[in-house]
Order: sequence, then C-alpha cells, then structure tokens
Amino acid sequence: MDAPLLDLAADFPILARPVNGRRLAYLDNGATTQKPAAVIEAEARFYRESNANIHRGVHWLSQHATALYDDARATVQRFLNAASVDEIVFTRGTTEAINLVAQSWGRPRLSAGDEILLSTMEHHSNIVPWQLVCEQTGAVLKVIPVSDEGELDMEAFEGLLGERTRLLAITHVSNALGTVNPVAEMTRRAHEVGAVVLVDGAQAVAHQAVDVQAIGCDFYAFSGHKLYAPTGIGALYGRAELLRHMPPWQGGGDMIRTVAFDKTTFAPPPQRFEAGTPNIAGAIGLAAAIDYVQGVGMDRIQAHEHALLEYGTRALQAIPGVRLVGTARDKAGILSFLVDGIHPHDLGTILDAEGVAIRAGHHCAMPLMTRFGIPGTARASLALYNCEADIDALVAAIHKAQDLFGTRRGTGRGA
Repeated sequence: MDAPLLDLAADFPILARPVNGRRLAYLDNGATTQKPAAVIEAEARFYRESNANIHRGVHWLSQHATALYDDARATVQRFLNAASVDEIVFTRGTTEAINLVAQSWGRPRLSAGDEILLSTMEHHSNIVPWQLVCEQTGAVLKVIPVSDEGELDMEAFEGLLGERTRLLAITHVSNALGTVNPVAEMTRRAHEVGAVVLVDGAQAVAHQAVDVQAIGCDFYAFSGHKLYAPTGIGALYGRAELLRHMPPWQGGGDMIRTVAFDKTTFAPPPQRFEAGTPNIAGAIGLAAAIDYVQGVGMDRIQAHEHALLEYGTRALQAIPGVRLVGTARDKAGILSFLVDGIHPHDLGTILDAEGVAIRAGHHCAMPLMTRFGIPGTARASLALYNCEADIDALVAAIHKAQDLFGTRRGTGRGA
C-alpha cells in the first residue's frame, strides 16, 4: 500500500478476542463500529463519577452532568462545523433524526402534489419516514436512478428538480455500495429551485471530514455507533432559522418552557426537540469518540481506508467467480460483492466460522437490490482499525467457501 497504515487495533479491546478460535477480522463496520477503550472508559467514568439528571437539579452533581452534556454538544458542533451549538440536536441516531425532520419540518409544510426527491440507493431509514409523510400530506416521492456502476444519474436528477420539489433527502455515502455522492453540488442545485436539503451522513462521518457549512445543507443526520461511539446516540444538525420555526414532535420533559392545562409553551431549539431524559452517557461517549477520531486525524483515516479499499478491490477482483456490486469512481470503504453459486447468507456463515465478520443480505436497501436484480450481497465494510491482514483473511475464507461449494475455479475442484 502506498499510504502509511494506521495501526490502531490495540485501542479496541474487543479486537483481541478470538472468534471461533481464530483472529477476528471485523469487517461489519457499516452496521456498527467497535469502540475504543477511550470511549468505553468515558461512558463508564460518567456513571462512576458524574451520574445525575441534567438541566433540572440544583445540586452539584446535576450541574456537573449538565456541563458534560453541554460540552458534548459543543464537540459535535465543532466536528460538523455548524455555525452554532444550538443547531445540534441529540437524537437516538440517524433514523430518529430523519423522522424528526419528516414530522416536524415536513408534515406541517407539505401538501398534495409537493415532491420529495430521494435516490434509489437510500437506506430504508431515508425512505420510510418520507413515505409516512406522503401518506399524511399528499406529497409524492420522486426517485433519482443509479447507473450500473452505482453512481447517481445526475442528468436524471436535474430533470427531476422543479418548482414542486420541496425537499431533497440524499445519502452522503451509500451503505450498500460505498458510493460517495456529490452532496454539495446537489444541495446547491436543490436550493436554486427553493428546496430544503437533508443529508443522511450515517455512513460518512467516520470516514471523512464533514463540514455542513461547506456542503450548505439544511439538515445533516448521523449515528454515533457508526462513529466508534455507543449505540442509542446520534445527532441532527439543523440550520438555525429552520429549527426555530419547527414545532416539537415529541412532548414531555426538557422540551417545555411553561406548562398549564390550557396552554404549553416550548423551549427554544435544540431542547425543544429533546423530550424526556436524554442519553447523557451516550452523548459523552459520542464526544469521546469524536475526540478519538480527530486525534487520529480524519485525513489520515480517509487515506488509510482508501488504500485498504484499493487493496481489497484488487484482491476480490482477482478471485474467479467474485463480482463487485458498486464500482463508483468516488467510493468509501465498502466492498459489496457476490460469489457465483453461493448465497450471501451461506457465505456469511462460512466466513464467520473462519473468524471473518461481514454483513450479508439487502442491507436495508431493498429498492437498490431490486434495481440490480439481486436479493442481496455480501458486504465487507472498513474502519480505521482494519488492515491488509483482514482483507487477506476475507480472501482466504472466500476460497474456503468456494471449496466447500465446489465452485472454486482454476483448481480442478469445481466448475
């Protein structure tokens, strides 16, 4: 590899655990990443030293926990380069963030005939919330097609944009193909027709620097657990002037200013959108994860994963009977592939016996699988702690599967 390798596996305790008696090659990072010791310790330290509810208590411990939670929000603001800390809403993850926008921005504003523009490569979490809003408002979905290589058809995108387009909801990086979409350019074009733009950043934030002001989007959603943080925490960036005019979508707890039986008034954003006791420890863990990746350096992470992606692409393409699905020119570290004569689920099971953890199936992107005429793929997704040895283990395990199914070519053991 040309780029210098990162050697960070020692920071992740779980990677030292053998699986099925073998060294673990964890390649299911698109589903969730493993957690560095720094994140595990930050969450444990909160419960050990600082646990209390926030924003209500007058005692020292509550005020201390509140300060940690608010600091975590500021860390997310800097990470995304949002203009204000008030533009960061903590959520359970990307899915909740998108549902928040659908119900709080979309439902009150959309009406019959309005158009929501998505792409074929969206994850279900960026499809279903908009289908629900369409049922509630009479708005309609329009879908940008993708090429055989897994790239957006930008000419079709231009053709779909129009005066009825009210929202573009687009993934930054495809979870099933790894395609990196030109979200800044698409945002600029969508704004020219007066549309609002939401970017699903679930598969982007762990792999490249994200600057919401440079992108120019109105909303940006991501999950902590794909960014080496705990599960159950994520964030929504929302442009301040939009958040200010959005009604709450859940009631209770921290989102109120005053409550009487005849009328309730609401807190300003972001508290307006954070009903109930939030995931305080999760937010602190998310901040620790951001500190960790920024300590490594997002540019170094991106270069390392790109070099590993090229290594893995060459290795898989060299195996007779293996076909990559998704060969876009601009890709993040995802290798989605099919092996002739072996169902992806069978392949995943065999690889697991060899200590190689991948994902197999439709990856919650069923319309995309339909586009390619396949039920699903096997997917190896990369993270900063992966190395060439993980790819080598993947290749060896694929050979083992082909031997078991008698489909290995060039060895006299199959077709």
